[in-house]
Amino acid sequence: MNKLRWGMIGGGEGSQIGPAHRLGSGLDDLFEFTAGALDHRPEQGRAYGQQLGLATDRAYGDWQEMLAGESARDDRIDLVTVATPNSTHFEITMAFLQAGFHVLCEKPMTMTVAEAEEVVSFCQSSGQLCAVNYGYTGYSLVRHMRAMVARGDLGAIRLVNAEFAHGHHADAADADNPRVRWRYDPAQAGVSAQFADCGIHAMHMASFVTGQEVTRLQADIVSCIASRELEDDAMVNFRMDGGAVGRLWTSSVAIGRQHGLGIQVFGEKGGLRWSQEQPNQLYYMPLNERLQIIERGESDLSPEADRTTRVTIGHAEGMPLAFANIYKDLAEAINAIKEGRSCDPAADLFPRAEDGARSMAAVAAVAESGAADGKWVDARPPMFR
Repeated sequence: MNKLRWGMIGGGEGSQIGPAHRLGSGLDDLFEFTAGALDHRPEQGRAYGQQLGLATDRAYGDWQEMLAGESARDDRIDLVTVATPNSTHFEITMAFLQAGFHVLCEKPMTMTVAEAEEVVSFCQSSGQLCAVNYGYTGYSLVRHMRAMVARGDLGAIRLVNAEFAHGHHADAADADNPRVRWRYDPAQAGVSAQFADCGIHAMHMASFVTGQEVTRLQADIVSCIASRELEDDAMVNFRMDGGAVGRLWTSSVAIGRQHGLGIQVFGEKGGLRWSQEQPNQLYYMPLNERLQIIERGESDLSPEADRTTRVTIGHAEGMPLAFANIYKDLAEAINAIKEGRSCDPAADLFPRAEDGARSMAAVAAVAESGAADGKWVDARPPMFR
């Protein structure tokens, strides 16, 4: 099988997310890093792209130049990753989709629900793939959780508890730090800060694991640091279309928390617990039995888990490998389109534009509910109501 050609917009030198994407895309030798517009400063972007091995004519100065250049080539890229500031996601994603490229967009996919619905509608009519990088769903044991729920190991799901709390924005003295300030600026971040940044990861994971979608929610949001216009802490109650009750906490001022993404799922016949900081273990408690610890890489796991593990049991797999599983899914999906066949069901798990739209609707609902002292509101995009 020939390698697919991959390009990246954003993720330049010093980027937090760029290296994870470059590692993830190349890990299984399914994609070749072929083109990039890596920096908002054209010359620095070209230079860094060439430093990473891009050909001179495919290390572009900006995304418009990259779109024109790749569109004109017979060996154009198969997939482009958009890892730019939030406010640019929609424009770049739509431009590349309309030019016939498949896209993996960093979250949030757009700034508004209307924009998200436009992306969904275009993909549904064109057949183009638009994935959204809820990369933590690439972890092997998260996929095993999903498989366990789907096959009925827990019975009907009663309750989901999800959280994503850290303390890295707890210092009020960071008010003028540009890496922090933009997140709480409505002009750059939109209507939500912490929930849009981290909370939607936890909410998407709740839907991914349970196979249920959020229908309505109630939110209590607060800016613990008073100078911030947008929230740095949120508590969200939600209801799902399969009957599950949801609880979600997200915070950026929880001093002592590092990367506190975790999920617990409780059903009629058992419960599951997983944490991103200890991703190799999944805790499973069957009703009236002893606690079991499921290890990543052990025998007799689901096909979804087996497909997404690479390192032998007892050795850690981390976030770049979870990202690699999203890329592995996308490679299978793109090749299936090229070959006119069905995608492997165990690979057909990458988050799509529909997930991005549901997240944007949830962001808008949290902002609305929080401003209305916790009123219950519809959390679905209008197109899915």
